[in-house]
Amino acid sequence: MSARCLLRSQRDQLVRVLAGGSQEAFHSLLDYLLAWEVLLQEDYENVRASGRTLSGATRSLLDLVEGKGEAACRLLFAALNQVLPASQKSHLSLEDFSSPPPLEADPLSTAVQSLLRYRPSLVGKLHGHVAATLKLLVDRGCFTQYDCDEVQLPVYTPSQQARRLLDLTRMKGEDTAQLLLTTIQQLGKGPADTPSGAAYLKYQKKLRTTVSAQSKFLSTYDRTDNICLEDIYTDGVLEVSQSACGTSDQKQCPIGLEDILSSAGTVNEDADTVLISGEAGSGKSTLLQWLHLLWASGRAFQEYLFVFPFSCRRLNFMEREVSLRSLMFEHCCWPDADQDEVFHFILSHPEKTLFTFDGFDEFKFCFTDEKRHCSPTSPTGIQSVLFNLLQGNLLKNVCKVITSRLEAVSAPLKNCIRKEASLKGFSQQGIESFIRKNHSDPTITVRLIASLQSNSALFSLCHIPVFSWIVSRCHAELLGQGSGSPQTTTDLYLMILQHFLLHSQSAAGSWMQGRVGTILHLGKLALDGLMSSCYVFSSQDLKQAQVAEEDISTGFLSTSKNISSQSGKHYEFLHITVQCFFASLFIVINDNIDHSAIAALFCSGSKKSSLASARACPEPCFLSTSCQESRVQTLLQNAERPNLQITAGFVAGLLSQRHRSALLESCQPAKLARKHDYVKKYLSKGMLEHFKSIPPPLKGEKKSMHAMPEFVWLIKCIYEMQNSDLAKDAMAKLEVEHLKLTYCNIGPSECTALAYVLRHLKKPIGLQLDCNSVGDVGIEQLLPCLEKCHAIYLRNNNISDEGVRRLLEKGIHCPSFQKIALFNNNLTNECTKHFAKLLKQKQNFLSLRLGNNHITKEGAEQLAEGLRESSSLQYLGLWGNKIGDKGAEALARALQSSRTLIWLSLVDNSIGNAGAHALAGLVQGSVSLEELWLTNNHITRQGMQDLVEALKKNTTVKSVWLRGNKLSTEEVEELTQIDRRLTF
Repeated sequence: MSARCLLRSQRDQLVRVLAGGSQEAFHSLLDYLLAWEVLLQEDYENVRASGRTLSGATRSLLDLVEGKGEAACRLLFAALNQVLPASQKSHLSLEDFSSPPPLEADPLSTAVQSLLRYRPSLVGKLHGHVAATLKLLVDRGCFTQYDCDEVQLPVYTPSQQARRLLDLTRMKGEDTAQLLLTTIQQLGKGPADTPSGAAYLKYQKKLRTTVSAQSKFLSTYDRTDNICLEDIYTDGVLEVSQSACGTSDQKQCPIGLEDILSSAGTVNEDADTVLISGEAGSGKSTLLQWLHLLWASGRAFQEYLFVFPFSCRRLNFMEREVSLRSLMFEHCCWPDADQDEVFHFILSHPEKTLFTFDGFDEFKFCFTDEKRHCSPTSPTGIQSVLFNLLQGNLLKNVCKVITSRLEAVSAPLKNCIRKEASLKGFSQQGIESFIRKNHSDPTITVRLIASLQSNSALFSLCHIPVFSWIVSRCHAELLGQGSGSPQTTTDLYLMILQHFLLHSQSAAGSWMQGRVGTILHLGKLALDGLMSSCYVFSSQDLKQAQVAEEDISTGFLSTSKNISSQSGKHYEFLHITVQCFFASLFIVINDNIDHSAIAALFCSGSKKSSLASARACPEPCFLSTSCQESRVQTLLQNAERPNLQITAGFVAGLLSQRHRSALLESCQPAKLARKHDYVKKYLSKGMLEHFKSIPPPLKGEKKSMHAMPEFVWLIKCIYEMQNSDLAKDAMAKLEVEHLKLTYCNIGPSECTALAYVLRHLKKPIGLQLDCNSVGDVGIEQLLPCLEKCHAIYLRNNNISDEGVRRLLEKGIHCPSFQKIALFNNNLTNECTKHFAKLLKQKQNFLSLRLGNNHITKEGAEQLAEGLRESSSLQYLGLWGNKIGDKGAEALARALQSSRTLIWLSLVDNSIGNAGAHALAGLVQGSVSLEELWLTNNHITRQGMQDLVEALKKNTTVKSVWLRGNKLSTEEVEELTQIDRRLTF
């Protein structure tokens, strides 16, 4: 193959390799192409035009080289062989074009020409010597100070400074060029080369030791113990979106932590920030700590020489201006020597460095891309350093990982995200593993796991790691409660409150008796913090909130590490959800807070100030002890909406009838009753506003509601309140035939709340839960409302055969249940026996769609047993499986007698001519079939002929889709002319 053809065939791979690599590798490639005269200076300037992304520049370069012909393409491959590391070259075929052209001395070449001809090696020799070389050129009168400033722009890496020096020297003429060549020859390899290598290796060793010490132990949420991370770490479910089966459909694919920085799930090749998103308590910080430990111990992520970990909660306390250099060295790990060489090495090899920023949602500044800062050595505000680092204005091509709740990721920030990985918390196996690791006594472990499994509502909550920790911490209380075990999130946090108060030294009497003051003091501190987006508190802050040493001793506040301040110790709540819980307690039991504050808490719609205005107030806005209600209302409206929603859920739960008696001893009954009524009123009003926004249906379509995450939050609040009358009233006003809840981050606990409310629907609906995190545990939680679903859509929800078994065992006995869609899940042949049983016993079942799973011919044969006895099925979708000819034959025989089947899809199932022959028999005899989809299979002209003959004897079939089979262009044209129903 010619080099030009090879370039065309590998174009996409070349773009991925070069655009996914470093700027330095790309510019080194340009150096070789300039030196070998593939590119002219004008070409060079056009390719590296300001503002062009790396992928755009790569495409421009490939177009340019291909247009220059075969010789230029050969030299491109030779240059790639010089600059790409072996790991990247392994993805390309360089064939026989990898040898560089011979570089023979030319006595007639000028010094200016030599600067261009030997450019790649000159850039390397100048590395680390640019400043000294410039001083010499200035002393000789060849350069001005203006020239020096132009070469040494802070935004340039040392290699870029060397290139700029060469370009500027060539423009100065022959004498300056000759002086520069002579100077470089005297440098030889240069004294900076070897020491720089030794310096960075020495620094790397120190950085590994520092990071290892910081990440080796995990503090429990209550900070009472330090546990070896190796002993306790439990993998969570980590997913990225990827195209399914080469289609435009997006499927959530599970990945391991080692894949977090791979290309899987990339959505923006020009960005270099990875987002790990997850709800509060899902384990984001612990996952990042595990990543740090794996790097420091040399077990993973070794492609990075340096890892710099930062906490955004800590960065909030950086008041003085910092540069990127000081952020790395002063606030992470300081080099013992050769600081300049180490920093220059990092600037020259940004792709070898990883920054991590934990808790971006707790950073007090709202992300903006308006203020550009490009100098890695010039001090500026910490927010400017962080934001420009994420955008790539600082240290382009350095990899960044940030963790955050998704609600805090604004649209401008999303433009800077290379890929997003969603952390879904623990799987069912993960919950059990976590419990075992937390208890050395196997008897307790067995009893605790059995207790959780017998309480499906509680088990569904435990997929959030912080809830699993609460259950593990309070195992004695949980095992002693029997049937009265927790059902809601509020129940769990009241259990941890009771546990801590009973175990604090001064506790006496009932668990709340005598501790109302402590709860109010901590609650006031928590609410003040939420209203000003403050999560770390000074001793002065505690004093203003009247938090005494006795209150601290209860264990809900812990000393915040690594925050140095002249004001002494700093404190933080055990977890952001604990802070929200205490804020909710303050709102409920403080008699000075009433109507308007609750209205502000439950107001629907996200506030425009939720991320901006709240973060404009970096210090806690402490209230007076009397806590004037109007002041609370104003500040609540400016607080971060995600935290307010957590707090509102707790308020609803605390005001439920089941917790009324526990709270009566701490507040006035009449005021408590009024708050209960207010919350009911605002929840009912919020649901009604959603229902009013439902548009009228188009002609011929069903009335449907596409719910937003805010709707799910209201449902969860109703569940926390455990008020069935409120749920009934809400559902009485919902008049739709289809409820769409796609991409609403619905996990098992949300499924529990949905079932609690939706079971009160007046009429059955179609429930669409595509692209969430329902899983097998969530399936079990949905069962109570299955009788109110005539259809359920669960595409892309990580459901296995076990989840299907539970669903169908219930569905068989639900008269209204008629349709199910489960494509893009984890189903195997095992699930087909349950569907076969459903089809046999439920003679009003209409639609079964199981596309893009793992069903083979054995599964198809098992499914056929049920299809043979079904007298109602109209739609069957099995696309994207691997049933093959044998499976197609089994299905065709089973459906031969069907008088109801309208639509059948077997796309991408490795079906050949034998399967086509069997399906032709189905087509010929069917009295109901209208559409048959056989796209992307292995059918040849022979199999097509069988279908043609069958269509001659059938007038009901409207189309047979056959694109992507084994046919030539001529055969496609011929078959189209024979029967227009054949669609290619």
